[in-house]
Amino acid sequence: METEPGHESVLLEEALRLLVTDRDGTYLDATVGAGGHSEGILRRISAQGNLVGTDMDPEALQAAEVRLRPFAGRFRLVHANFRTLSQVLTAAQSGKLAGALFDLGVSSLQLDKASRGFSLLREGPLDMRLDPGSPLTAGRIVNEWPAEQLELLFREYGEERQAGLIARLIVERRAKQPLSTTLELANLISARLRRTGRIHPATRTFMALRIAVNQELENLTRGLEAVVSFLRPGGRLAVISFHSLEDRIVKNVFKSFVDHGWCIPVTQSPVCPGPEEMDRNPRARSAKLRSVEKRP
Repeated sequence: METEPGHESVLLEEALRLLVTDRDGTYLDATVGAGGHSEGILRRISAQGNLVGTDMDPEALQAAEVRLRPFAGRFRLVHANFRTLSQVLTAAQSGKLAGALFDLGVSSLQLDKASRGFSLLREGPLDMRLDPGSPLTAGRIVNEWPAEQLELLFREYGEERQAGLIARLIVERRAKQPLSTTLELANLISARLRRTGRIHPATRTFMALRIAVNQELENLTRGLEAVVSFLRPGGRLAVISFHSLEDRIVKNVFKSFVDHGWCIPVTQSPVCPGPEEMDRNPRARSAKLRSVEKRP
């Protein structure tokens, strides 16, 4: 989902080519975002086809609603989390799916709005909630979790080698004054850790916090397992991931689908953006697309 300003959808043509195999079918876009992939699906399918779109972020759904107005009557947007997809699809009474797409991560809608608290380059509250109604914020984590739990979080979800140091820095700082903004946290880390190439020293910490706040990895597994049961024979499930933790989960879940005899692989190895797309949209450089197909 991660896009440059202008909300260019990552791996758009590649995803549509793999996903849309029946122009009259029903499709799920499990992460609508700004509506780029949903629009692409609706353009490819016929007037008899339709789309169900879900997102945790009410602002994203509002933006998508505007973008998809030319297709009125052919789509339904629902405020929902991956873990509730089974209920959403059952309530939609859409029948079996011809395809489902998960475009993971965060989009420019979230990253470029300082008040959402996702960006380590813009002053904003330590929030990071995709769903503003969720109780847990990044601020609560950094100011309330014990050092050992912070270290584990940064190591496991951020794959941060300096997890222990960063946890100690946070605990020492909050003993004097709570951390309240994104730049306070980013500057605290960058003052002690050296930048590695183009990567800001706080990047992995921010990613770990975002994943924890939104329970992204747990919900991803549950969402994939729910949706595969709604695919019809020949229906396809495609996922675009943006970091190794996500991709590892997708790879393992897809392998389990194949091992159980539910699916066959469509992509033997992940599809990645070409040089032109990475030049045009630097946030696409880590994207990986995997797909499986439901067995007859």
